Parts: sequence; C-alpha cells; structure tokens
Amino acid sequence: PQLVGAFDSERSEMKRDVRILLLGEPKVGKTSLIMSLVGEEFPELVPLRAEEITIPADVTPEKVPTHIVDYSVTEQSDEVLREEIVKANVVKYVYGCRSYSDLRSGSSMESILPIMNQFSEIETCVECSAKNLKNISELFYYAQKAVLHPTAPLYDPEDKQLKLQCVRALSRIFSISDQDNDHILSDAELNCFQKLCFGNPLAPQALEDVKTVVWKNTSDGVQDNGLTLNGFLFLNTLFIQRGRHETTWTILRKFGYDDTLDLTDDYLYPPLRVSVGCSTELNHLGHQFLQKLFDKYDEDKDSALSPAELKNLFSVLPYMPWGPEVYSNVSLSDDNYISQHGYFCQWMLSAYLDVHRCLEHLGYLGYPILMERESQTSAVTVTREKSFDLEKRQTQRTVFLCKVIGPRGTGKTDFLQAFLHLFVILLYKILHERDPGPPTIYAINTVSVANQDKYLIEVDVETEFLKTADAACDVACLMYDVSDPDSFNYCASIYKQHYMDRGIPCVVVGSKADLIEAKQHHGMSPSEFCYKHRLPSPLHFSTLLTHTHTHIYSKLTWAAMYPHLNGSDMSSTSFWLRVTLGATIAAMLGFALYRAFSRHK
Repeated sequence: PQLVGAFDSERSEMKRDVRILLLGEPKVGKTSLIMSLVGEEFPELVPLRAEEITIPADVTPEKVPTHIVDYSVTEQSDEVLREEIVKANVVKYVYGCRSYSDLRSGSSMESILPIMNQFSEIETCVECSAKNLKNISELFYYAQKAVLHPTAPLYDPEDKQLKLQCVRALSRIFSISDQDNDHILSDAELNCFQKLCFGNPLAPQALEDVKTVVWKNTSDGVQDNGLTLNGFLFLNTLFIQRGRHETTWTILRKFGYDDTLDLTDDYLYPPLRVSVGCSTELNHLGHQFLQKLFDKYDEDKDSALSPAELKNLFSVLPYMPWGPEVYSNVSLSDDNYISQHGYFCQWMLSAYLDVHRCLEHLGYLGYPILMERESQTSAVTVTREKSFDLEKRQTQRTVFLCKVIGPRGTGKTDFLQAFLHLFVILLYKILHERDPGPPTIYAINTVSVANQDKYLIEVDVETEFLKTADAACDVACLMYDVSDPDSFNYCASIYKQHYMDRGIPCVVVGSKADLIEAKQHHGMSPSEFCYKHRLPSPLHFSTLLTHTHTHIYSKLTWAAMYPHLNGSDMSSTSFWLRVTLGATIAAMLGFALYRAFSRHK
C-alpha cells in the first residue's frame, strides 16, 4: 500500500508539471512499482534504484507532465533525500503488508485508517501490487490528483465541512453567477454556470436530480425552484466527500483561484503596457459589463446606487474600493446617491488614474468570466501617444485631464464642485451644519463637444509644484481671484516656468467674477498677458453666475482636444467664424473643380 501526501508548491497557479517522490524502507517494492508502470509487466530484474522518468502530458489523465523519482537509502545520502523532498510536489510512502502483499488476502485499510485520521497531510491510501499490476495506474493518478486537486485547502475532515477560505471563494462565485441578484441560481443561471465551468449545460433531468439531492439533504438549499448559496455550498461539500474534489477545483480555477484559494496575480493583474504619452480608457466592452453590473445592483431601479446598493455591488471584493471622496468626484442624484452617470464617470476616472487597480477591481467583479474574455484588459483601450495626436492634429481620446492651478483661496474647490453641479448641495450642507465630506481633489464629468460626449477630469493642484512632471496635463486652467490684486502674479509665474514652451494649452480663468474687479499688481493686465502670449482671452467664473459654467468647461475641453490650436483665441466669435468660412470655401472650391472636370470630359 501507498500513503500519498501532498506538499505545498512554490507555484500558486495551476501546476505545469507534477513531481512524485517514492520513499520507503528497502525492498518494499518502490522500484518495482515504477518499472511495472512503465513496462506494464512485473520486472524480473529490479535495480537498486530506478532512474527518474517523465511521463508526457498527453498520456496522463490530467494532461500534465509527471516526473517520478525513486529513492534508495543504500545509494543516496540523507542530504540528497532532503533535496528531493523539497523539490517534490507529492510524496508516496511505500510499505509492505506482512512483507508479501502480493500473496496477502483481505485488506490492510482498517489498520491504516487511524493513521490517516491522525495526519491530515495524508491524502489517500491505495493498496497495490507490482506483480499483479493491481492499481498501479490508479496509484500514480491519485498522487497526481493530490497535487492538482488537493483536499486540504477545501475541506476539514474532522469537522466534516468546508473551510472558511473555501466558503468565501465559493460565495463570491455564487454572487457573480447570480446574474439577477435574487440570491438564487435559477435553471438558466445554473446552466450558464455549468457551461462556463465544464463546457456543456446540464440536461433537464440532471438539473432536477441535482436540486432533488440538495432538497433532500438541506432545509434551505432549494428555494423557488432554484439553488441558494447554502445549497451551492452543500453541493460542493458533497463533491469533496465523494472524492470528486476535482469538480470543485475546476470551478475555483475557472474563477481565478490558486491552490491557496487566493486569486492569482495573473488573473487580477494581467499585463498591460502603457507607453509614455499614452492614456487608458474604458471601452465599449468595459461599458457593457459595467452597465450590466449597475442594472443588477440598482434594486429599486431609480438609476442611482444608494450606499447599501454600492456596498452590495462591491461585496465580492475584500475591501471597499470607493471611499467617501467619490461623492465629491462625480455628479449625484437628487437623493445624493451615485447617479448612473456618476458611476460611469468614477470608473473612467479609475481607469485613467490607475488602470492596474481598475483591472484588479474588474477581476474581482468577474469581468473575464461573465464577458467570456481572456482577461479584463479587453475592457481597456490604450490610446496612441499624444505626440502622434499633435502630428495628425486630431485625437481619438475621450478622456482629458485638466489641472486647475491657482493660489490658495482662489475658489478652485468651488470651480470643481460647479463642474459637477454640486455647489448647491455643498452650500445646503454647510448652511444646515452638516458635514460636507472630504474636500474634492478630482472632479469628472462629461462635456458635449461637436455633438460628442467627452470626459473631462479636473484636478485641484497644490499651490507649489514639486517637480516639472506635476505640470503635465492635457489643458491647464490658470485661475486667479479677480478681487485680489496679487492673485494673477502666481498664474503668470506658473505659466512662464512650466507652460510657456511646452505646447500644453492654457486657459486663464478669473474667479469670483461677481465681486468688484481689482487692478492686478502684475506688470500687465490678464487680458494683455494673454494677448502677448497668444492665449485665449480670460474667462470669468462665479458660483453665482451659473450661466457661465458650461461655456468655461466647454472651452477647456476644446483646448484639450485641439492642442495644436494653442495660441488661437478659441473663445472669440471670429475664431469659429474663420473655421466655418474655411470649410465653406473648401466646399466651394471642391464643387468648382468637379464642374470643370465634368466639362473637360
């Protein structure tokens, strides 16, 4: 008989090969077992030790290359033994039954069961005979299975129940598979799950048989003719108890889990190369997945996510990825919930600022499984380099970064809040002595440009840049306080230090435009400064003059989209008249050439 014990491997992903080490006292039959497996007959001459053999993947049940290593105490040292144990994935301990197990009648399993119960590392015990070729293939199959589908991470044999880590993993899988969020796997959802994990749906009778088994053995495993979470957990417990733990492992690995029941790095962090000058955006596949997710968890169908609904949406993550600052980053519903529009904006912000963290979140939420894609990188578009956009004088980007720069007290926070139409809400909270929440650093919203919705990210920049890279953006909004005569000096200084020779478009905005305008102490007025440096004329902003807001944000987005026009006064009517007139003249010339060509023919 053989005692088979699995060892933890340095590799957490699905094993690419299996290394089996045979140990035992001299002359118990270790080498004979190996030679009987390879030669398919009992060897007449048995060496002291068999050389290491490799069984190719295509002839093993699990389609994994298997290395079988023999050990001889007479030929090898204890140091070699230690090295081999470290390298092994599984150890088979061979012992003889009364020294002549081939001739022994009956079974020795009764005597070994107490030992197996005492040591949880022992996966299984198999009675075999090299001479009679009894259970030889099965012996090595179980050794392979002990490595590829270990029982220890899943199940506690003493308590006869799933381990906590296994319950957590299967609960996440259940939640992702419950596509309508009714806490029950319907027949359609079960078949979708079955097809996803095993390639084929269940036959109608097989589906009913599964539910019948669960119903007979649990009090709450079946509800409304569907499988509950408790029923799903019971079913997997049953698989393991019946020695079919490879079924549970197939499910776990399909959903990204490794041998320690953690999601693998390959699953959570698929490689995505983003070159310098490129940006990252969620594409139509990402939007499609996130829309399904929103519809699933918007239980009251009010096109917004309440705090409870948002918590449920992210319940499959080990932490809450969106903190309270999200309520200052995006537009909200009338109930101060995350609106559907704000939900997509926050995801766009996440993909732009930290795409690898965004991919991690999509992985936890089950994007590759539900969208049937190799990885969540298919949800992201890496834009072409900005230098190429400048060369072509057009861009395919939909997300642009605007840095709002100005001295303290200028009103940058109000400017960001007004972009989200949150200023009235913020004012209401302050007047009613409620906590307005953390100050906003980012604000993201859509701006319609040429009948296309573009995302504009505004970021409130610290008063002093730490390094030149801090100035990088698609457009800089240089903000000064019209009522403070020293305010514009800072904007002029920042422009000359960081933007004058970099080709980044700049827009000057005078805040607090409802107050009396003071003469700036700078050597020239803001208008004169803009004229000299070929910048658009200064725009004016006030929280009280709401009709000016859309105009300003549109101009910032235009500047970001068309940086090659930096220096043209895009705020003036004459600029747009020139663009329109140019298009008209081009069309007339084209028509004239067409007529001339027609006459020539």
